[in-house]
Amino acid sequence: MAKPSGPAADGATRTADADARPKRFMKSALEILGETGRTDFTVLEVVERSKTSLRSFYQHFSTKDELLLALVDKIMSESTRRWREDTDGLPAPAALRVFIDRVCTPPETTTQDKVNRGLTNYNDRLAETLPREYARVLAPVHELIKDIINRGIAEGVFRADLNVDARAALIMQSSLGAIRLQVLGAELSGVPVDADDIYAYCLSGLTHA
Repeated sequence: MAKPSGPAADGATRTADADARPKRFMKSALEILGETGRTDFTVLEVVERSKTSLRSFYQHFSTKDELLLALVDKIMSESTRRWREDTDGLPAPAALRVFIDRVCTPPETTTQDKVNRGLTNYNDRLAETLPREYARVLAPVHELIKDIINRGIAEGVFRADLNVDARAALIMQSSLGAIRLQVLGAELSGVPVDADDIYAYCLSGLTHA
């Protein structure tokens, strides 16, 4: 079968190429993170690695922060979808435990460890420079935790007087900060903060005294 040709086909090709460029920039940024664990790379480094141009980069992202936000958005969307699948149908305490276990699962490779640490350390900057956009990226995680809490209230195992929005936000920040907590905990007491600690802390704020 002959391939389509003509203006329409050319236009479709250009559209596909344009749509692929943001993914190329994110892939290049992810590669740099995986190699260095650092987010102080420059836009030029990303452009050179992706074999594109600065003009092309700035057609899709205004700043490096926007690029990294898009990368975090992609990672969080995919992760939240898996976490929801893993927790659907479970009793609320078990669902909360599975969620925290998934978030706190140690990276399988040094590359993944560097990516996790780099992005975790960059979260504060994104929250400062792009607060609304960063909140939007985290909204699916917040909604998942709210669903688990509301399930627990309906089951009668969590307190009915909870401010669900606020409690879900606190659990989200505690669990997503697991990498930082593990490092800091080891420095403070010699014992890293692990999933058991985070689960016990979160559960204590949800159940009856």
